[in-house]
Amino acid sequence: MAVKTERQAAWLLVAPVVVLVAFNALIPLMTVVNYSVQETFGNNFFLWHGLGWFQDVLRSERFHAAFGRQMLFTGLILLIEVPLGVAIALAMPRRGPLVSVCLVLMALPLLIPWNVVGAMWNIFALPDIGLLGRTLNGLGFDYNMTQDPLSAWFTLILMDVWHWTSLVVLLTYAGLISIPDAYYQAARIDGAGAWAVFRHIQLPKLRRVLTIAILLRFMDSFMVYTEPFVLTGGGPGNSTTLLSIDLVKIALGQFDLGPAAAMSLIYFFITLLVSWVFYTLMTRHDPS
Repeated sequence: MAVKTERQAAWLLVAPVVVLVAFNALIPLMTVVNYSVQETFGNNFFLWHGLGWFQDVLRSERFHAAFGRQMLFTGLILLIEVPLGVAIALAMPRRGPLVSVCLVLMALPLLIPWNVVGAMWNIFALPDIGLLGRTLNGLGFDYNMTQDPLSAWFTLILMDVWHWTSLVVLLTYAGLISIPDAYYQAARIDGAGAWAVFRHIQLPKLRRVLTIAILLRFMDSFMVYTEPFVLTGGGPGNSTTLLSIDLVKIALGQFDLGPAAAMSLIYFFITLLVSWVFYTLMTRHDPS
């Protein structure tokens, strides 16, 4: 009996790209590692500092506060965008001319550059001339994104939901239309209602898609920088200074390269760790 062997020649086609990407990623990473264990005084003069910067960052109240704000932002984003995206995808038509219209409308927010999104919402939310600000104040709400931390957080969350819920919708919709009609026909024969169909057919079939959606939204929201920086600049005060904004302030604003490098590596490992935990928990009972 002949043994079938797999040809690995295809790897030769992607090897140059893999090497190039690895090279481009390795050099910046090694530079950050170098700065994280040394003290620099300019003119390429370095002094060995060991793990001192890491200890300073982990003991810093500033880091803990920024990390807490980052986790709060990411948690709220996941709690809102994932259920909302699934609900919208379920409500979208499966056939007919409206399918293309709905897909285009869902994709539009994703096509707008991040800095433009922040600028748009900054103007939209201004309390004096912005449509959102004037409307909320006209309805009797005390809304001022530039002075009230609660208003700034509300605007920040609303902006991200508007911008990124479409990603969850498109992923979920792709998973829904891939479910064979035979499952729905069997459900109709059994007299299953909409909730039973969702719980026993659609949700199990969407497990992999939702895993990808949650991981993507976690990583994107945990590393978000451009939109909140353009929208609020981290203010008022430090109320919306997320971890990424605080890192840039330390690196470029204060030019403390050692603490910034140590903080960026901690940031990197936290992202990897939480992503791994998310993926492990969500795929633990996956039969495949």
